[in-house]
Amino acid sequence: MSKKIAIIGSGNIGLSLAKGLVKADFAQAADITLTRRNINHLKAYAEAGFNVSNHNKQAVDTADVVILAVLPQQLNMVLDEIQASIVPAKHLVISVISGVSCAAVRAKLGDDVEVVRVMPNTAIAIGQSMTCMASDNASAENIEEVTRMFETVGSVVKINEDLMTSATALCACGIAFFLRAIRAASQGGVEIGFHADEALKMAVQTAKGAADLLLLHGTHPESEIDKVTSPKGCTIAGLNEMEHNGFSSSLIKGIKLSALKAGNLYTKEG
Repeated sequence: MSKKIAIIGSGNIGLSLAKGLVKADFAQAADITLTRRNINHLKAYAEAGFNVSNHNKQAVDTADVVILAVLPQQLNMVLDEIQASIVPAKHLVISVISGVSCAAVRAKLGDDVEVVRVMPNTAIAIGQSMTCMASDNASAENIEEVTRMFETVGSVVKINEDLMTSATALCACGIAFFLRAIRAASQGGVEIGFHADEALKMAVQTAKGAADLLLLHGTHPESEIDKVTSPKGCTIAGLNEMEHNGFSSSLIKGIKLSALKAGNLYTKEG
């Protein structure tokens, strides 16, 4: 029998996860309950066969796997609401909330509850997430279960929990960083003569090709860069101009600031 999954807080990440799991045939829509305060926003999902609810406690009562996907500021209220329904021997709790430790979740739900902390990104909806995972008390069996779950919607890496806020910046926020780089490239394409739709298509495919080169060849970016930079050539001229204007430095500084902010999203007062 398929395990029942409750996604508590069906915003962008929660809904992306639900769609990804169904698309990859990890679960049927009928086995997933989506909760949200205003279920009018979930009409399309109800029509697609998902269970929808604005009662978190009831959703947990019928679930085997509880995925916490609310905003960090809402977490304490939600944990207080569902605490009485959590059965350690039955429930596996997965948190996808930025900046919240496994220990912080257990402090509300009980020390004997197994908690796995997971950070996917929005590409989970198309099966291309980079998901980082950590736990300080989950069994090897449950770690394997969560790994299988998220491998159906992308790549998974298990890391130490003290690196999870860093993973948030690099992988979750990182989606926006790379999208902004693609947008900038397309704008440059317009300035040098292409129509906007042409420039965007060319920038997107070029970015995809660059990523696939590294994934398929297992090479370092600089080795691939060396293949397209010739002495006195146009590529090295463009690269050096970007570096003179802080291209790499600004990206590194942005990732560092996002990591700092990610670690401060959740407070005990929330």
